[in-house]
Amino acid sequence: MTLTEKVMARAAGKSQVEAGENVWVSADILLTHDVCGPGTIGVFKREFGAQAKVWDPRKIVIMPDHYIFTADSKSNRNVDLLRDFAKEQKLPYFYDVIDDPNGQWVFDVNQGPFKRQHGTKYAGVCHTALPQKGHTRPGEVLFGTDSHTCMAGAFNQFATGIGNTDAGFVMGTGKLLLKVPATMHFRLEGKLQPGVMAKDVILHVIGEIGFDGATYRALQFDGPGVASLSMDDRMTVANMAIEAGGKNGIFEFDAQTQAYVDSRCRLNGTKSTYEPVERDRDEKFFYDKVVDLTALEPTVACHPDPGQRKAAKALGHVKLDRAYMGSCTGGKTSDFLEFARLLQGRRVVIDTFGVPATPEVVHDLQTARWGEKTVWQILVDAGVQMTENAGCAACLGGPVDTFGRMNQPLKCISATNRNFPGRMGHKESQVFLASPATVAASALRGKITDPREFI
Repeated sequence: MTLTEKVMARAAGKSQVEAGENVWVSADILLTHDVCGPGTIGVFKREFGAQAKVWDPRKIVIMPDHYIFTADSKSNRNVDLLRDFAKEQKLPYFYDVIDDPNGQWVFDVNQGPFKRQHGTKYAGVCHTALPQKGHTRPGEVLFGTDSHTCMAGAFNQFATGIGNTDAGFVMGTGKLLLKVPATMHFRLEGKLQPGVMAKDVILHVIGEIGFDGATYRALQFDGPGVASLSMDDRMTVANMAIEAGGKNGIFEFDAQTQAYVDSRCRLNGTKSTYEPVERDRDEKFFYDKVVDLTALEPTVACHPDPGQRKAAKALGHVKLDRAYMGSCTGGKTSDFLEFARLLQGRRVVIDTFGVPATPEVVHDLQTARWGEKTVWQILVDAGVQMTENAGCAACLGGPVDTFGRMNQPLKCISATNRNFPGRMGHKESQVFLASPATVAASALRGKITDPREFI
């Protein structure tokens, strides 16, 4: 069996499953957030009863993160609905925006978007915060009401996005009927060269198979090249499996995985036991491809979908209006460090926005020092508009007052993960997806630029 099949077989209580088979799968974690959480709760109460209890309070994680730092009253109300439900169900893993369990969330427009407005419990973007808070464990099943839930596949688990109806059912039963996806195999060999990042790996893969080339397939990443990728790198790759239509992405378990998971579980007091899945010799793949990391170049996904792959060096004629750093894919500490490395001592020439994925990333950037300056100050001095309010922000558009949102038909190069028309705001805007290094180089030139020109 493939890695995905082995996890699903275990969760189904079976010795073996195969692609195309329908099985009842037990969930280890159900994730939801402020956009889909209220709808999921509504389905749960409609189907199981107004006084029904969730199947396991310790297996539900709620992280408001999408439409948070906005004056939009309906968005603010969604956070309050989550708080009421978490209190009613006694859920220990609700990462509230505010510290007062009896309060209401209101964004202070007078304070503005730059200074922190959240409390101490707030976790930031759910897909980045889940592993930071110790909720991703090898060999487990994670369902989330968000398509990029597949990011957790970096930790050797089956992680996939589901809709509100399915999530409401999981909330009440802890199970879900799934078809076992066929697996597309990507064997990584070699090592990334300077200026090339994990984002270039997944953009290359999507460019090879198309933005619908993995529809309802599992993408398995393994091979000797994986060892050279950090856990942040693997998260970036797994995150965008959905951008090729994938059901999930999954990586092999190794010492890096173990070290990260063990430390995060200890730090947060979450469940520390787990059982990873190892590869079988007789795996049957739907598709098999070798990716030579050494040969990859800085890559850009052009408007209007993630499959429009081109080399950054071939796009120097594309003038830009905006650059954006952030999201679960491009807002991690390592992403911002590479971004800052290219910007240090230089100035951007277009509007450039920086949105850390989690408060932990904000802390890292504000405390790490390169010489006399913190990394945060280096970015600000370079002309980047940095906000302390970690979250999804303009990655998915949001209300018109969302930080970094494109309210006009602009061209933006972004470290985010999706670029369908209207994704970051105005329906006539254009989004070019790229690595943090390519975003930095392009912000310095005002046009799409290969970052190797600055290395």
